[in-house]
Amino acid sequence: MSLWTVIVIALGLAMDAVAVCIVAATAGYASNKRAVFRLAFHFGLFQFLMPVLGWALGAWVGRYVQSVDHWIAFGLLALVGGRMIWASFQPAEQRPSTDPTRGLTMVMLSVATSLDAFAVGLSLALAGISVWQPSVLIGLITGGMCLLAIALGNRLHATFARWAELAGGVVLILIGLRILLEHLR
Repeated sequence: MSLWTVIVIALGLAMDAVAVCIVAATAGYASNKRAVFRLAFHFGLFQFLMPVLGWALGAWVGRYVQSVDHWIAFGLLALVGGRMIWASFQPAEQRPSTDPTRGLTMVMLSVATSLDAFAVGLSLALAGISVWQPSVLIGLITGGMCLLAIALGNRLHATFARWAELAGGVVLILIGLRILLEHLR
C-alpha cells in the first residue's frame, strides 16, 4: 500500500474525531493543555489501536462486528450527543458534567469515532498487508488533525460558546446517523 493511499485513508478516518474536537473546544472543554492532550492523544491512540485489533481478529470476527458496528457507533454518539443537548437546556449550576475530555465519555467517543478504523484493519488482514505502518500513520495523523481542530474550536469558543453544547450534541447525533445510514445502504 502506498504512502499516499495510507495518508488519504488516515485523513478520512480522522474526520469524525476532528468534528468532535472542534465541538469540544468550541464548547469550552479544551481550554487547558491537559484537556487538549487528552483529546488528541485518545483519538490518535484509538485510531492506531483499532486497525491493529481489526487486523489481529481478521476475517473471523469481521463478519459479526461488521454487521453491527454502525449501530454501536450510532448508539454511543447518540447517547453522548443526547446528554449534551439535555445539559444545554439546564441552568449552569444544575448541568451534569458532559466533559468529552474525561472518563467514560472520552472512551465512548474514542470507540465510536474509530470503528471505521477497525474495519480498515480487517481489510488489511484480508489483503495480506501489514498493519503497522498504516496504523502508526493513522494514529499520528488523527492526533495532529485533532490538535488543529481544537485550535480552531478554541477560536470559535468566544463567538459560539452559548450554543456550542447544544450544537455539539446535534453534531454528534448527526455523525452517528451518517455512520448508520452509510452502513444501511
